Amino acid sequence: MGRRQRLLWWVFMPICALVAVVSARYLTGAGPIPPVIATNEFARPFLVIHVAGSVAALATACFQFLPRLRPPASRLHRLTGRVYVMGCLVGGIAGVPLALGASTGMISSFGFGILALAWIFVTVQGWRCAVECRFSAHRAWMIRSFALTFAAVTLRLYLILLEFLPVDFEEGYRAISFLCWVPNWIVAEVHLYRRGTNASNLAYREPA
Repeated sequence: MGRRQRLLWWVFMPICALVAVVSARYLTGAGPIPPVIATNEFARPFLVIHVAGSVAALATACFQFLPRLRPPASRLHRLTGRVYVMGCLVGGIAGVPLALGASTGMISSFGFGILALAWIFVTVQGWRCAVECRFSAHRAWMIRSFALTFAAVTLRLYLILLEFLPVDFEEGYRAISFLCWVPNWIVAEVHLYRRGTNASNLAYREPA
């Protein structure tokens, strides 16, 4: 791992861990639930399910990119990878009804709904590539998956920023339903393009 990669890892890891810990309060009922979430039409029972999956994904995400844990033969990589994939799928599936029940209207439902479906899709593609021993494509799809998992972090950063902007909260929240994940995906695609990774090629099998 190069110096730049180590720096990014040490930035992402504590942020993901912090958001996972803070989000876990929804599982214990500790602390108030923000009104924009509490008024979601389908908050019960899907909020707890979504949070449980998302916390599992966040807690294991950064460890998937550690070189010592990344080799396909690594048992720890495969174990944490399974937890990560299950977390993404559970979080994404529960995220669909939550998106439909968004209290800020159709735009928010559209933004968060696409996020949930895209999160499921790229994660499943990454898992399929690993099972089929196409590890370069697997890594690329999982970079996309992490970019969407990281939406849990960027969402909260935008919500903090929104408090200091002269913008109506509901209007700002509708914008955040796209801003929390679209730029993340763009950054992932730029990174993959610069590395020359052809993650969309699913037709070949890499040598073991």
